[in-house]
Amino acid sequence: MKSQPRKPPTAASSRPNPPDDLIKLRLTVAYDGTGYAGWQIQKGATGVQEIVEQALSRIIPGHHRLHSSSRTDTGVHALGMVAHVELPKSKLKVSGRKLRLALNAHLPEDIRIVNVVRAKPDFHARFDAKGKQYRYYIWNHPAMNPLLRTTAWHYPQALNLPAIKAAAALFAGRHDFRSFAANRGYDFKDTVRRVTRCEVKRSGPLLTFIIEGDGFLYRMCRGMVGTLVLVGRDRFKPGDIPRMLKHKDRRIAGMTAPAHGLVLWKVNY
Repeated sequence: MKSQPRKPPTAASSRPNPPDDLIKLRLTVAYDGTGYAGWQIQKGATGVQEIVEQALSRIIPGHHRLHSSSRTDTGVHALGMVAHVELPKSKLKVSGRKLRLALNAHLPEDIRIVNVVRAKPDFHARFDAKGKQYRYYIWNHPAMNPLLRTTAWHYPQALNLPAIKAAAALFAGRHDFRSFAANRGYDFKDTVRRVTRCEVKRSGPLLTFIIEGDGFLYRMCRGMVGTLVLVGRDRFKPGDIPRMLKHKDRRIAGMTAPAHGLVLWKVNY
C-alpha cells in the first residue's frame, strides 16, 4: 500500500470548480486485486484505474481521468475505493444508477462499480478524505481454506491471540510509523500518522485485523500485521511496540505481511 501526499493547506472552497459544462461524479469501486498491479495506471502493467477508464470511454466517448482516494499495491484488494471523475453534461444522458449498470457490463468480473453519485463541484476524492480503514485477513489453521486462498494469508502455526490484541492496541494514537513502512528508495518527508483503531477479531480460524487512521505510509499496514504475527509467535512482546515506534528503523520491527490479505475497506469523508 502506498502513502498519499497529505492534504494541502488550501481550503476546499478555494479549489477551482469544474466548468459549467462538466458534471463531477463520485464512484465507489470494489475489486479483487489478484490480477492487477495495483490501482494506478502504470507502464508495463495493468492497474484497475486503467480498466475502469477504458470502460467509461466505451460508454461516454473520450478520455476521462479518474482521481482516486488511495493507491493500492499489486495484489491488494478493495471494497471501498473512492474516485471522482468529471464528465461532459452533453454526453451524460443517464442516471448514476444506470451508469453503474453500464460500467459493470463493460468491466471484468473482478472489478465492480458499487455506487455512482453526483458530487459537489469542489469535491476531491483524495484531498477530502478524512481517513481510511483497512482490513487484513489471516487463515490460522494447518489446512488453508481454498475459498480464501487469494484473499487471506495462510499462517498455519498457532498464534497467541491475547498477546496480539494487547500489542495491536499500542498502535493507537499519533506516532512516527517509520519502523513499519517499506523503503520506497527515498526519504519520507513525514512519517507521523494517527491510528484511531487497531484491533483483531477471531471467527474460528479466520483472524481479521482492523486498522483505521488518518493516513498510511507505504506498506505500513502490512508491516504492522507482520509484526503482530511475530508477537503471536512470541518472537516479540507486546511491550516491544512502543520501542519499535521510538526507534524509527524498519529493521527493528517484524516482517511485511503478504499483499493478498489486505483490503481497502472504506474511505471516510
